[in-house]
Amino acid sequence: MKSTTRKRKESANNFKHLIGESEFSQRVAQTISWGKRSIDSMNQELGRMLVESILLMDRENICGPDYAPSGDIYKWAHQGGSVYIGDQKVKISKPRLRNQFGEIELPSYLKLKERGQFSEEILTKMMSGLSARRYQETVQDAAHAFGVSPSSTSRLFIEATSKQLKEFLGRSLADIDPFAILIDTVHRGGIAFITALGISTKGSKKVLGFWEGATENSDICSELLNDLENRGLRLTKKVIFVTDGGKGIIKSLRDKFGKHLLHQRCTIHKDRNIQKHLAKKYRKHFHFQFKKALGHNKYEDALKALNELEEELNSVNSSAAASLREALPELLTLHKLKVTGDLYKNLHTSNGIENLFSSVRHREHNLKNYNPSYRGKIRKRNLSQRWLAAVFIKAEENFRTIKGYKEISDVIKRIERIQTEIIDIKRKTAA
Repeated sequence: MKSTTRKRKESANNFKHLIGESEFSQRVAQTISWGKRSIDSMNQELGRMLVESILLMDRENICGPDYAPSGDIYKWAHQGGSVYIGDQKVKISKPRLRNQFGEIELPSYLKLKERGQFSEEILTKMMSGLSARRYQETVQDAAHAFGVSPSSTSRLFIEATSKQLKEFLGRSLADIDPFAILIDTVHRGGIAFITALGISTKGSKKVLGFWEGATENSDICSELLNDLENRGLRLTKKVIFVTDGGKGIIKSLRDKFGKHLLHQRCTIHKDRNIQKHLAKKYRKHFHFQFKKALGHNKYEDALKALNELEEELNSVNSSAAASLREALPELLTLHKLKVTGDLYKNLHTSNGIENLFSSVRHREHNLKNYNPSYRGKIRKRNLSQRWLAAVFIKAEENFRTIKGYKEISDVIKRIERIQTEIIDIKRKTAA
């Protein structure tokens, strides 16, 4: 018996001794049945050792123990082979079987060679920050990984992301009952993508869609809203919109909903805008006063505190006071609706959608070809759209129900009551 064969058989025996022969037999049978699914959970070195042990045991199941051939099938040394362990193609030593007609392939080896989910696995790896151009340098144990060239990786990536982009842009939104919608813009490669993140009446989050434009303007936002409605989303006057204060987005929302618009301005962005107008010696004080004013639970108390803050700001910097004044009513939309606690924390800023954009930036930091000179702007735009859709879909896997969702039903009732009172007042005035 060759020394290399003896070592591989010792590995199989060591596995038996380590976890017990009964347990090992169950795992072997399970792995042969499930193919690479079981291997995916193993790390690289353990996976390769286990694969070779499985192949040896599979060969023995077919033709019997060492030097005890079963029928016309007999063992025939080893040769090089490859299987997929996770998303990597790895070299292994494959035991061989023969009969009078020639070579016989082991069933377990054929299953472990399947690459049915290869494109999705490569996509997952790239979405974790891996550059296709440096794939062979960054995969674990690169000395044993082979057969994955930059061109094939890019091709598989394009196939996977194109499919996801089509699904993302075409998926129906009819089953979503929106409670709040966060709208903001992410800029990638000189392109502005106005994006909408929805929160349902049950507290679940979903990326509703995005619309591409050269800049953030009202026309592009209107196109986005129309697209959402065309795909079945019901945009009613009961939906709360949360934005960072972009003028184009606000104009589009006001054009669509008029006086019925429920708009909450991001308090963090407004605080930053005020600070920019102030000298450094004033910033800490007014930051504290701004947070203190918004800390009031009652709308009347918060409004009074912000009005006092505006007067104080005006004595120091009129531009800072003007910045607060122009957003004052929309900073207190949630106060007016008596939203408190965890639900308020989720809606008084645009952090929810900003976190989504952070995921985009993190996952694409190695992405190439955002340069407009790379085969024209059309290809760059298509790449941007594919990548954005792929990241959004990936990010949705980690979405959780927002804290404070149980309060949503009460807030909706208050919205309906307020809007009914407004209608009644208008009717009395008209009469």
